Amino acid sequence: MQLSHLYLKNFKSYPEAELDFCARINCLTGNNGSGKTNLLDAIYHLSFSKSYFGIPDRENIRHGEDYFSLNGQYEFEGNPVQVSLVQKKGRRKSLKYNQKEYNRLSDHIGRIPLVMASPQDLELLYGGSESRRKFINGVIAQFNPPYLEHLLAYNKALEQRNRLLKDEDIDLALLEAFDFQMQLHGTAIFQERNRFVQSFLPVFQRYYERIAGSGEKAGLGYQSQLHQQDFPQLLKNSAQKDRLLQFSSAGVHRDDLELLLDGYPIRRCGSQGQQKSFLLALRLSQLQYTAEMKKNYPILLLDDIFDKLDKERVERLMEVVGEAPFGQVFLSDTHQSRVKELFGKSPAEHLIYRIEDSCPRLME
Repeated sequence: MQLSHLYLKNFKSYPEAELDFCARINCLTGNNGSGKTNLLDAIYHLSFSKSYFGIPDRENIRHGEDYFSLNGQYEFEGNPVQVSLVQKKGRRKSLKYNQKEYNRLSDHIGRIPLVMASPQDLELLYGGSESRRKFINGVIAQFNPPYLEHLLAYNKALEQRNRLLKDEDIDLALLEAFDFQMQLHGTAIFQERNRFVQSFLPVFQRYYERIAGSGEKAGLGYQSQLHQQDFPQLLKNSAQKDRLLQFSSAGVHRDDLELLLDGYPIRRCGSQGQQKSFLLALRLSQLQYTAEMKKNYPILLLDDIFDKLDKERVERLMEVVGEAPFGQVFLSDTHQSRVKELFGKSPAEHLIYRIEDSCPRLME
């Protein structure tokens, strides 16, 4: 899957822009605030129908306008694919795949596989467990639609159960029904997460070593209450506590992913360079793992990824993304000269855009 043409109107800082891309490496250069990240987020929108940064859709409409529109022309196995997204103020979002509109936006997840790495990934290290669950869910959902269905159903049952727990006179029959739904979908979620982390770990360790070099042992651990007891017993043991707290204290919504370096949490023991290498290895492993599952390389977005990396790690990273098996790559950097130097001698096909005040210009 590759994006050959992008048209956007009234999206964030862009009144209008139209760009053509090559099949391999596309570089967006420009000063901070010039609009590089906004372009990457537009590409992300076309895969996930939402912003990578969690910004509400209405806030992505350019100031003073009533809507934004995005249109991407893709090529998949020699066939053209068109994806368009329109968000009008006060209206439901419209997402179309080859001119056919989706009834459920979730049905689009995985059709245009994509992985994005950005400085915001530090939230995986320093944020709460929700950020790391989101990472796991985001990887699995792109190649496993039933998992996404289980996740949506579980979250709905969890929301209803939490609302019921706030009632003074709890309907026990209704509580039992919500418990059953959480057990049914939660067990499936736990089993798939457990399988994923075990099979993902060796891929991740290989990529970390390629970026950081040998001598450091990166690791991942899946934490879940279901490792100790099954779901029915878990809810039974937490029933009294849940009624006092008025929310569900047990379940797969409490799961976490341990991020380890030499057996210790990397957020405590890792240098800035090690942490950046760790996060990039996570994203590259996500891309490789998804490619193996879908038999198709996702699009890779790298936003401002050179900061805090020494020259050797930057060169190793570019060596990885420049390899033939990799698919289409978009990267942003404030230093045009660095991008030219990195790819000046590279055999990989590449384009360089210079962006100034949300106006992209193709460089010779």
